[in-house]
Amino acid sequence: MPSQHEKLAAMRAFEQDEKLMFDVVPAGRDAVQCVYAYPNTYTVGICSLGYQLVWAYLAGRPDVHCARLFTDASEPLPRQVDLLGFSFSWELDYANILAMLEAANIPIRAVDRGPEHPLIFGGGPVLTANPEPYADWFDVVLLGDGEDLLQAFLEAYKAVKSSPSDAQSRPEVLRALSQVPGIYCPSLYVPEYEAPDGRRVGLKRIAEDVPETVKKQTYRGNTLARSTVVSEKMAWENIYMVEVVRSCPEMCRFCLASYVTLPFRTAALTTSLIPSIEEGLKVTDRIGLLGASVTQHPEFEALLEHMCQPQYDHVRMSVASVRTNTVTPKLTSALVRRGTKSLTIAVESGSERMRRIVNKKLEQADIVGAAINAQQGGLEALKLYGMVGVPGETQADVQQTVDMMKDVRKAAPGLRLTLGCSTFVPKAHTPFQWWGVDPEGEKRLQFLAKEMGQIGVDFRPESYKWSTIQALLSRGDRRLGPLLELVREYGDSRGSFRRAFKELRGSLPPMDFYVHEKHPPGEMVLPWAHLEMSLPEKTLVKHAAEAVSYF
Repeated sequence: MPSQHEKLAAMRAFEQDEKLMFDVVPAGRDAVQCVYAYPNTYTVGICSLGYQLVWAYLAGRPDVHCARLFTDASEPLPRQVDLLGFSFSWELDYANILAMLEAANIPIRAVDRGPEHPLIFGGGPVLTANPEPYADWFDVVLLGDGEDLLQAFLEAYKAVKSSPSDAQSRPEVLRALSQVPGIYCPSLYVPEYEAPDGRRVGLKRIAEDVPETVKKQTYRGNTLARSTVVSEKMAWENIYMVEVVRSCPEMCRFCLASYVTLPFRTAALTTSLIPSIEEGLKVTDRIGLLGASVTQHPEFEALLEHMCQPQYDHVRMSVASVRTNTVTPKLTSALVRRGTKSLTIAVESGSERMRRIVNKKLEQADIVGAAINAQQGGLEALKLYGMVGVPGETQADVQQTVDMMKDVRKAAPGLRLTLGCSTFVPKAHTPFQWWGVDPEGEKRLQFLAKEMGQIGVDFRPESYKWSTIQALLSRGDRRLGPLLELVREYGDSRGSFRRAFKELRGSLPPMDFYVHEKHPPGEMVLPWAHLEMSLPEKTLVKHAAEAVSYF
């Protein structure tokens, strides 16, 4: 970790470069002292729209003094911190969270903290989906969208801190906060297992007034997030980001981003999207349109026409995600005029049967047509995303992905083609949460690598081995906390996980239990069963059964 002097020097450097899109309100004398952290470098963290949104809200309140903290930089931190929050977007950043707690002289485990330590809270997609592997480290987890939940959290915290001193002990503060919908305090719940290394069978509350379940909070407005800071030091230099849609209406059965963030919401064109873009253009000429399925905004065509006006000829515009059957010559030519050279589409598989299994509503003609339209519109490259190891997949399905790429190459010979490919990883709160990682996934990636090389397609697979670690964290329970602490001591390599499992044998199930084994509905109580997301489990069971009907 950099020294405090190095951090302050780095912070001063990037503060000089930042262009703020909101007003930082000076905090009052009795303000809540808060540090809001991103467990990665400034360059990476400041590109997170979720991090920007929360920071701007905290910094805009006169009753909160908020300092930012990254792994390589920080603003001047208060001597006594009341709240330390983390935006948790990528599972493997857990090691940085532990390092940042240690650097601040805060015990890693919540049970070891006293009244002199801040409350550690966290939010973001990792914690919303399944906070249990990290539950030992967090006092408070915020489930869902931050727009309304943050205010409720702060008001509840301030209320309990202004109560008589005998109600301000750490356990009493957490019990009071747990009454707020969307606030999960892990220490108030004790998981129960059939044996130390057995299946989870239930969950016990420490008191009757602790809620049995915690429901994710959903923001339902039509003004979505936009950048609150623009910087040359961002991973995407000087980009101003506008959230066009939230969630995705397609509901691919493996997709956490769709299922956990439902319902699908869209930003209002005339009162949100266009005004936000105009605000961003005051400080930069680079606009990023974000969302899981941007082109499915009902007024995307009108937004595109607006951005194609001559006064925006200098603007560089990028689109985060494009549904395959919305790739038209009009769209691609508009993006080319705005500086885009390539486009990415998710096709998942060349097998029609597999696309039905995952609920990907695409025909082969849509995929080939997208390539033709991309070339006709003037794009230089097209990247397709696929996946191997999806439940029900056979080698014949993988061969059909090869055949599909041959068809795309033949239909659009002028395009530079890339196939990115991941291994299926089961995600909590999705219809595929009961399946494990297919051990054949690694061989199928190797097969695709060989075949893509023969037809001149750039193949970019994600690591199968690290996909298994991602699955471990995605499906894990609270028994993984000590294991992750041990892995960190061993160097955070994949071998470190095997070594830690061996050392802790008998105190938790083997690695394959979390990674590869299938746990059919009703076999055990899932680690996240007490956390309510957008859809009940019975609906997920129904969606899983629909997938199995195509096996």
